[in-house]
Parts: sequence; structure tokens; C-alpha cells
Amino acid sequence: MKVTVEQAALLKALGHVHRVVERRNTIPILANVLLRASGGQLALKATDLDIDIVETIPADIAQDGTTSVPAHVLYDIVRKLSDGAQVSLEQDGQVGQVTLRSGRSRFSLQTLPESDFPDLAPGEMSHRFDVAAADLRLLIEKTQFAISTEETRYYLNGIYLHVLDGKLRAVATDGHRLALADVAAPAGASGMPGIIVPRKTVSELLKLVSEANDTVMVELSSVKIRISTGAIVLTSKLIDGTFPDYQRVIPQRNDKLMIVERDEFARSVDRVSTISSERGRAVKFALGDGKLTLSVHNPDAGQATEELVVDYESSPLEIGFNARYLLDIVSQLEGDTALVKLFDSGSPTLIQDREGAASLYVLMPMRV
Repeated sequence: MKVTVEQAALLKALGHVHRVVERRNTIPILANVLLRASGGQLALKATDLDIDIVETIPADIAQDGTTSVPAHVLYDIVRKLSDGAQVSLEQDGQVGQVTLRSGRSRFSLQTLPESDFPDLAPGEMSHRFDVAAADLRLLIEKTQFAISTEETRYYLNGIYLHVLDGKLRAVATDGHRLALADVAAPAGASGMPGIIVPRKTVSELLKLVSEANDTVMVELSSVKIRISTGAIVLTSKLIDGTFPDYQRVIPQRNDKLMIVERDEFARSVDRVSTISSERGRAVKFALGDGKLTLSVHNPDAGQATEELVVDYESSPLEIGFNARYLLDIVSQLEGDTALVKLFDSGSPTLIQDREGAASLYVLMPMRV
């Protein structure tokens, strides 16, 4: 193999693919990025056996070839080269090494053969559709924070993606809070199986669609998903599990409505929660007479109270929330105000931008 590429193009591609590679690997080949030079292009591929990402960039190829080199080492080298430099990669007669040259710099990198590199074959995809990058980004951004990190409840360790009533819907929950977002279902998505996209895949997808300006192609089956955007193709296994019936959690009878100025509300919650314990982060709400009183009592640190003028005309109510969970939700709202629907101190609360908004959030109360 003998190939020359621009430093900027190589760095951008490595920036995408090297993130998939785990820093610690018991299987040596999984620490490598596969380099395949042919047809005027250099393809870079990395995998962790659950996610597989390939990016193709233009290259000046003097000799076709394929090999693999340590991903993070190659990324660090290219990152430190001069902007605008030309980078040549050459695997000559010396077995097990690739020589990288750029300007006066020269590096020899250990290689492993292509035959050792695993292939995450996508298999047959039952559904294929194009979706606006902005829509896919919205679905992820509005729900990602609620993904559970509790490994024993593995079926909650991702975003549940499905089609309902003409909407492509994303849902995530960790049992304490639930986030839901809708966009119009693209042509071809109807009838797709409900799938759970793993947390790591969600994180990588968000980075890719944040850079995309147009549409991305989605292919999926009940076990895998493949996303193609520009010169990048990401394939991932899905979580093999059943997502809970989230619709049962969404409250339907919450008739106590509070409308509050969003930014002021967030700042007030953040201020009083300074006193709360790191473990509980509990903030007490006392609602009545068009006023919300926020209070925190921590035997070890003291207490704090703050009052807000709100639009609330229902009977008085006291309820507690985890301040961090509440702030996570409020940060997703886009309007000037927040609509909070309550029932009683022991029932889940519904939070939205406004009535009928495309995203909604459910938060379980805390005892205070």
C-alpha cells in the first residue's frame, strides 16, 4: 500500500472513526483502524464489535492495499502534524509495519493483517428511509439525557425509536424521568419494528448528524441499524430487549396547571439546590395563590428558600423533585415559559413547552 492524503481530511475522518475504538482492549485488532486504499479513495474503518463505522476520503494512491494500525496512536500523530500538510502512508516489504511521512516527520507503526479485522455484517435490512438530519438530531437531543445508565436494566440503556400515528417517536427513561419527542414520520418508515438504539450508538449518531446539513439514510431490521451520511456509514447492533409500555407512565389526569417563566425558574431551582445534599438533591415546591415557593432543608448545610410568581389557580400543593433531573428537563425546553401539569404529591408530573408540544417530559416526585 502506498497512499498520500491531506492532513485535514485524514484528521477529520480519524476524528469520527477513532471514537468507536475502546482505549482498553483484550482483543488487539479492536484497537486498530483498518485502512483500505483503492480506486482513488482511502477507507477508514473501526469497530468495537457492537458498532462499526466506515468513512471514505479522496486520496492519491500509488499502490492499492489494506492494513490496520493502532487507531488512537494514528489519530494523535495526525492531530499534531502541521495544518495543510500532506501525509503519506506506505507499507513496503517490511512485514508488520506502516511508514507514515509528513514533511520532516517519519513514523513506523505496527500493523495487524486485514484478515484479523472483524466485519459487523448488517444482514438484511427490512426498512429503509431518508430522514432530515435536523429531525434525527432533535429526536436524540431531546431524549438522550434520560437514558438509563443502570446496566441491570439493559433494555433502558438506549433510545426507543418507533412509528406511532404518523410520527417517528423517540423515548428514553431511567425510571425517574421520561423524555419523549416526535417528528413527522418519513416515507418508508411506516411499519418499522420498534428498536432500542444503544447509548454509545446514540452518542456517535448525534455527533454525525450534527455535522450533516441535509438528509441521512436509515436502514434497519429488528437487530441492526445502519446510518449513512455523506461519506460515513455507521452500523450498530440494537439492544435485544423489550422497552416498557411507556404510555402507561404518561399522566392523563393532571389537572393542576402551573405556567412559569422558564429561565427564571431554572435559575431559582439551581440556586436553592446549592444547599441540597449531593445524594438526594431534593427541592420542595409549595404552590398556591399564584406563587411558587422553592425550599431546601439540609441538616448538614442549612436551608434555602426562594419565591416565584407563577400562573397557578388550582388548590395548594406541596411536592418534591430531584433538582438535577428537573434542570435537565427544563434545559430541553425552547419556549419562554414552561407548562407544568401536576396531580398530587405522589404522582408523576408532566412538563412541556406548551400544550400539544412535539416533546414532553415526565418526572417522578421525591419525598421531602
